[in-house]
Amino acid sequence: MSTRVRPAVEAARRRLREAALRRPRVRRVLELADRELRRALDPDVTVYDGAYFGLGRNPVDRAFLSGYERYDRDTSNANAAAYLAWRTFPAATALDVGCATGFVVEALRELGVDAAGVDISQYAIDHAAQGARGHVRRGDLREGLPWRDRSVDLVTALETLEHLEPAEVPGAVAEIARVADGWVLCTIPSFGPNRNGPGGWYQVKVRDERVGYYESLGPGYEGPIPYGDLYRDGRGEPVEGHLTVASFGWWEQRFADAGLLRCDATERRLHPELARLGLTKFWNLYVFRQPWVDEPPRDVRPARVVADVLERFGLRDRTADPEDEAAVTRALAEAPPPA
Repeated sequence: MSTRVRPAVEAARRRLREAALRRPRVRRVLELADRELRRALDPDVTVYDGAYFGLGRNPVDRAFLSGYERYDRDTSNANAAAYLAWRTFPAATALDVGCATGFVVEALRELGVDAAGVDISQYAIDHAAQGARGHVRRGDLREGLPWRDRSVDLVTALETLEHLEPAEVPGAVAEIARVADGWVLCTIPSFGPNRNGPGGWYQVKVRDERVGYYESLGPGYEGPIPYGDLYRDGRGEPVEGHLTVASFGWWEQRFADAGLLRCDATERRLHPELARLGLTKFWNLYVFRQPWVDEPPRDVRPARVVADVLERFGLRDRTADPEDEAAVTRALAEAPPPA
């Protein structure tokens, strides 16, 4: 963009954003215009469209392609995510970044949290879960979110930030920090040591023939993994659209650069629960806070209410994989004192 044009563009963008924040009708008109322009300019776009969310796909044959065999509240682990967020944080408001069709938003709202969601996929927004409709909208972390500074108690970004290119991550994390007034809960595929729980690995994140090389670099290597070495799906694209694969330390530093502090004690409390829910192998957990709030206290919700939610969300009878329990027990025994 020309340096002469940039100030005018930035001023226009700022005025439109302010108008959208003040007037919901203006925001809706802008969203519709953005949708139609994108379709006109790139009618063949297929990233995060219906096929990604399982439309037209045989549920038993993923055929080495990225995306979901099927996408529903159970297979997406939305009930577990919403339960953990609700139980852990005394949050009245929440924003789920990368909300897809809004299953986490729907579940949080059922639990009494004033939750909203944002996703880059227009298909996902158009096909939002019934309980999320009217509370999710299209948006892009790279372009700025239509939420005011410090406007939500809790921001969640579950399996989302790895879909950005490494150069885009700092701005996206800064945008999350801008709208969060309390805490941030993330799950991000990571590798290397983790001071608050089981570490990550390279398998199915790095091309098979390159795993040995990266393991040889030792625990000090932080990444990100170069694009050419990322694991590929059946089409030869980075699997699941994951573009940034890095260490726990690398990701923590990106959040620290945005002014957020890692919640060591909270993460350590959550890891046994992740194991019980069968999520240890799938979720690499991060919890952060703004400097002006404390780590969330224990027992945010009454035990009787917690038991009811576990039953209602079908989570009460889940049992941990012994291997996951052992990994969590070992990691917590070896963990250094919380920062």
